Amino acid sequence: SAVNASTDAQRQLFSLLIAAPEPIRERFRGQKVPAMIRTAAKMRLNSTWDLETTTTVRTLRALARRARALSKEAAEHENAIRAIVLAWRPDVLAQPGVGPIVAATVLCAWSHPGRIHSEAAFAMLAGVAPIPANSGQVTTRHRLNRYGDRQLNRALHTIALSRIHYDQTTREYVTRRTAEGKTNREITRCLKRYIARDLYRLLEAGPIRP
Repeated sequence: SAVNASTDAQRQLFSLLIAAPEPIRERFRGQKVPAMIRTAAKMRLNSTWDLETTTTVRTLRALARRARALSKEAAEHENAIRAIVLAWRPDVLAQPGVGPIVAATVLCAWSHPGRIHSEAAFAMLAGVAPIPANSGQVTTRHRLNRYGDRQLNRALHTIALSRIHYDQTTREYVTRRTAEGKTNREITRCLKRYIARDLYRLLEAGPIRP
């Protein structure tokens, strides 16, 4: 929620700048959002400004400081979550594409050994088990599974996207499946299923710390 609220404040700041008086817009011209926030947070009021300019600057400054405070709060929460994960299951955090928020989401969904009886059940819980889309006796197509724990599904999706961009083995897999005629959506679905299998095996076999 801190991340979402900070993002909302940044959007509002950007929108307000579009309609701000030209002398104010000029200060921000060519800046990215992080630089805009730094500039807005340091702005001072000028007694020669008219009411519109004064109110705009005061609001910009409030939004910028709100965004910075919420970003700081989010970072503190993330550090606390990282410490918990490292104390409980550091092996999960060591996996490619897994950050503290994703690791915490996966661990909370899994909970403890034996709660989920198989990797297939874990995949179904995550909503990444493919659902047959054909009618008849032969199944050649599958559709997206929109059931299960959507936060866990989102965590697996984040891992998949990260590995597509940064993991060489995953990129080679994507290239191979693309050459076979698979779409990006189908490839991502397959990746999420494989990631669910690997994480389940890691969680069930890994060390448990109190």
